[in-house]
Amino acid sequence: MIQAALFLVLLQPPKSILCVAPDGNDGWSGRIAKPNHKRTDGPLATIEAARDRLRKLPPGTPAMVEVEPGTYRITAPIVFTPQDSGSGIGDRAYYGSRGAVISGMRRIAGWRQLPNGWVVAKIPAEWDFSQLFVNGERRYRPRMPKQGYYTITGTVAPTDAAKGRGFDRFQFNAGEIRSDWANRDDVEILAFHYWSMSRNRIGSVDDASHVVTFKAPTGYDASWDDLPKGNRYLVENVKEALSEPGEWYLDKPTHTLTYVPKPGESIANIDVEAPVAESLIEFRGDLATKTWVRHIVVAGFGLQGTNWNLPPNGRNFPQAEADLSGAVRFTGARDCKLQGCSLAHFGAYAVDIGAASKNITVAVNTMTDLGGGGVKVGEQGWQKDPDLITEHCSIDSNVIQGGGRLHPAAVGVWIGQNPYIKVTNNFIRDLYYTGVSVGWSWGYAPDGAHDNLIVDNRISMIGQGVLSDMGGIYTLGIQPGTVLRGNRIHDVQSFSYGGWGIYQDEGSSHILIENNCVFRMKSADVHQHYGQENLYRNNVFAFGGEAQIMRTRAEDHLSFTMSGNIIYFGDDPLLASNWSGDNYKLDGNLYWRIGGKPFDFAGMTPDQWHAKGQDVHSVIADPMFVDPAKGDFRLKPGSPALKMGFKPFPALDPAFDGGAYRSLPRAFP
Repeated sequence: MIQAALFLVLLQPPKSILCVAPDGNDGWSGRIAKPNHKRTDGPLATIEAARDRLRKLPPGTPAMVEVEPGTYRITAPIVFTPQDSGSGIGDRAYYGSRGAVISGMRRIAGWRQLPNGWVVAKIPAEWDFSQLFVNGERRYRPRMPKQGYYTITGTVAPTDAAKGRGFDRFQFNAGEIRSDWANRDDVEILAFHYWSMSRNRIGSVDDASHVVTFKAPTGYDASWDDLPKGNRYLVENVKEALSEPGEWYLDKPTHTLTYVPKPGESIANIDVEAPVAESLIEFRGDLATKTWVRHIVVAGFGLQGTNWNLPPNGRNFPQAEADLSGAVRFTGARDCKLQGCSLAHFGAYAVDIGAASKNITVAVNTMTDLGGGGVKVGEQGWQKDPDLITEHCSIDSNVIQGGGRLHPAAVGVWIGQNPYIKVTNNFIRDLYYTGVSVGWSWGYAPDGAHDNLIVDNRISMIGQGVLSDMGGIYTLGIQPGTVLRGNRIHDVQSFSYGGWGIYQDEGSSHILIENNCVFRMKSADVHQHYGQENLYRNNVFAFGGEAQIMRTRAEDHLSFTMSGNIIYFGDDPLLASNWSGDNYKLDGNLYWRIGGKPFDFAGMTPDQWHAKGQDVHSVIADPMFVDPAKGDFRLKPGSPALKMGFKPFPALDPAFDGGAYRSLPRAFP
């Protein structure tokens, strides 16, 4: 055995090891972790210097960079290119020891205290930021109103300049928006639509008619992007509104930052940081020459702080904030890994696996306090060149929580028109829109998304009453081979309509949905807008809210089959929306209404429903869950569901299902 092991070791090429430490020097060899006693040699000071040293090795030579504990502040991303690649024999690996942090933030010092207890500091003129972190916690700019939302009081037709390009004005209550605000160009109007929110800059304010006009229209001439009477809005970054502990304001003309300390905070004990870098790590292959960056591992780091500022004409995107990028970016990358890292305090997404990237693994990371969402995979357009398709990526065993802090429509994991993506064993919680979004083709148009696996994820605290039209898992388009299996989804709460557990939106087709446990929705556990031949089996759907199952559009083909599911509910209806026609198939299910109360099937008695050929072999019986009120849907011995062949559901996991998780402070009312 020893001889065999030695033989394997001899087969491996020698691995170069470099060390990086806060007390290092980029002029040293980097071969030792601590400076020698004469300080003539020791570790390197920066990761970039270690990367550049490795570039001198023969291409593909396995190598390792060990980064000692400490904070490594950067103003531009650490970039890996094809010349930094490892090979199939061994990786180029960058390992952060516990406490090694790559930070895109800069500390703010030189504070002085005002007579009212507030503190101020001067900021370099070129530094602009819209996020601030005090003692490691996000703080927010002043907003109006201080509680709840304002509502638009009158619909106003768009200006001639905006017609056909969206909407650019509305009427407000007197005093909610003022023409005489200081630094009015820096004030932002956050307008909530349905499943999105736009950030808008003020062009003009008519104090007499109480009409605000934006510098640019919202961008889309559609009802879902309108500014109608009754819609909600917030006003952010108003200097005159600065008042509450924890608020801050950056006065750009005077380069002065003002912060209102929270109780217990003072100049002596506040550590204040703001972001500078727009990304932290980038893997950049060359798409034009099809030269890829390969076999690089980044592991064990704390990754903190990226900047995002509102463009001069404001910002609006139709759905999921899918145009935003991430703190860690992959483009033209192959066989690379991001694992065991803690990612926090970003202005957009945490990770963006972009064009022409294959076999990327994002595993066992924690992503929290995100301006956008967790992980984006792929692109919005359908890529026909096989070399340029992003595919075969794995998003596994990550914690993604506290997202949408700047952009509430961002999602936990977003997959575009891309195939063979695995999203497995993730914990996704505390978002204002969808948990996992799969596919990016509306209707029955060609879709590059297929054979994606969304398996064994725990998804909860979605929506939280901020936006509408969302799902714990959301799908779009024709997706043969895509499977949603073993996911536990609960507590999806929309603002108005559309708080669904599994939401199969336009054209969702040929998808298998099995062994999921979905409960406590605002609207329904399942909603199929329209699609073809989806299959639901061995799922638990409980406490759906307004109904348990919703279907919107009747079509000329089979919409879906629901066979072998448990549907468990209380006073709300079983079926809702449009159940006309016969192009759906329900059978072999187990239904139970708490207390055994009678119920109907979309207004039909069981006999009438059976006469349509539906649920002929289904059963009405108590499935005998262990404790459904507490989310424990294990089946007791003797359950009729077991006799019908249902597979048992797993026990609760206190780490994820219990009350120990403390949500980050809310970003929106």
